[in-house]
Amino acid sequence: MSRPPFLDLPSCARAHSLRTSRGVFATHDARPAETRGTVLLVPGFTGSKEDFIALLEPLAAAGYRAVAVDGRGQYESEGPHEESAYAQAELARDVIAQAEALGGAVHLVGHSFGGLVSRAAVVLDVSPFRSLTLMSCGPAAIAEDQQARTRLLLAALGQLDRESVWQEMQKADAENATAEPTAPALQEFLHRRWTATTTGQLLVAGRQLTVEPDRTAELAAVGLPKHVLSGELDYAWPVPSIDAMAEKLSAARTVVAGAGHSPNAERPGATAAALVGFWRRVSA
Repeated sequence: MSRPPFLDLPSCARAHSLRTSRGVFATHDARPAETRGTVLLVPGFTGSKEDFIALLEPLAAAGYRAVAVDGRGQYESEGPHEESAYAQAELARDVIAQAEALGGAVHLVGHSFGGLVSRAAVVLDVSPFRSLTLMSCGPAAIAEDQQARTRLLLAALGQLDRESVWQEMQKADAENATAEPTAPALQEFLHRRWTATTTGQLLVAGRQLTVEPDRTAELAAVGLPKHVLSGELDYAWPVPSIDAMAEKLSAARTVVAGAGHSPNAERPGATAAALVGFWRRVSA
């Protein structure tokens, strides 16, 4: 899961609810002194709006209103228990409604699973969007080893409550010694986010990551400026597959040096600069 580098909102941002035609969504909303455009930031599997917190200040400083959102059933956005509510088409319609509520002409950024949802949104209705950036997102299902890990997690969620699954994940991290020590405040946030996210949302999103078809041709047919951004390494999708997707999309391509699957959190300065550069080029 993405780990934000800090949790305090910058002075340019505030937490508030975004009211849309499809419900109310929790957001972090950063506003510049003078606005060049509006950005909608969609988080990935097990993520939340906090994953983009380090991008808010540099994006606002560059003149962009940056709105990071919790999707339905994610962390501080309410969602029903029924799994049907989290079908990809339903989440895509939510993103369309969010963009419309922000006034349209939105630069859309989807991270990981959020990229798959964002892709589905622009394929369904391109009208409220100015551009699309797929961040750390590949053309189809995640890599086979990650599919196996995700299926283990889904099996646990099918048998245990979220708190019990969290405790098992912590034991696995400790036994494998694969995770760096996490500051207590961040660890408490990650725990709270995990237990607040609806089980149905986690189950459906996880399954989607393991079965997503390649929709690159559909997206290529959408007349929208496209940008594919990733780190140098990515555990979810092999970087060569991301490169190939970008070429098929005739998309701008950014590889953020020193970053892995979450360049938004790992190298926010370079990531923000790449995003702003792309938006300025397509708006020139």
